[in-house]
Amino acid sequence: MPKKILITGASSGFGLGTALTLAKAGHEVIAAAESWPLVRSLRADAQEAGVALTAIKLNLLDEIDLRHAGAFEVDVLVLNAAVMEGGAIVDIPLERVRESFDINIFGHLKLIQAIAPKMIARKSGKIVWMSSIVGIIAVPFVGVYCATKHAIEAIAGAMKAELEPLGVKIATINPGVFGTGFNDSGVESTKQWYDPERALVPLPDLGAALANQSNPQEMIDAMVEVIPADDHLYRTMLPVEAIKHAKQWQELEWTQNA
Repeated sequence: MPKKILITGASSGFGLGTALTLAKAGHEVIAAAESWPLVRSLRADAQEAGVALTAIKLNLLDEIDLRHAGAFEVDVLVLNAAVMEGGAIVDIPLERVRESFDINIFGHLKLIQAIAPKMIARKSGKIVWMSSIVGIIAVPFVGVYCATKHAIEAIAGAMKAELEPLGVKIATINPGVFGTGFNDSGVESTKQWYDPERALVPLPDLGAALANQSNPQEMIDAMVEVIPADDHLYRTMLPVEAIKHAKQWQELEWTQNA
């Protein structure tokens, strides 16, 4: 059965691939992009793919954009937009930390608080948080991004217990390291502020960590299956190696010394 689905951060990467494929499958997709140039690019991508969708501007720091997006009544809300800021915790500028939480967490919470009441009123709907393997593990030099994803895990877990009795489902999607360009941008993010002569912790070359990223199509295929589905697991993590790594990390947290 076709669903009405709103996806944030849909101008590139997982968001774009998922939005186009869901629209091609017959779902009514509202695809959000951060700026008007990205909205136009999204429309062009949809036209090239031969699919119909509604492209809207949604900067998660913009109250007008949030009110506009929050006015939609949808079956599924997919909270996919995010930023990744690199840098050691003791060195990264706090402005970058605050903005990461404002975009990855608080902007999405405002959107939820606008859309969830309509789901609760009709006793149906689903909210899908785009988390990450780093919502489970912690990776040095992207600790702020990890922190936002850990926050998502806590928020989603609480929401699941709170909203399921009211007919609203909650789920997380937890990608490992996929080659969408997002991780590369996270590595680039330090270039405007990092000063090796003033930094407390030397920033390593993270290029090797980006060398063997997985094909994002695997994650997109899973998202396209899970997002409109009525029944599926609470957490969807890929690739399979990421699941093993996350579970090993959780075990290590109980055994490693301080």
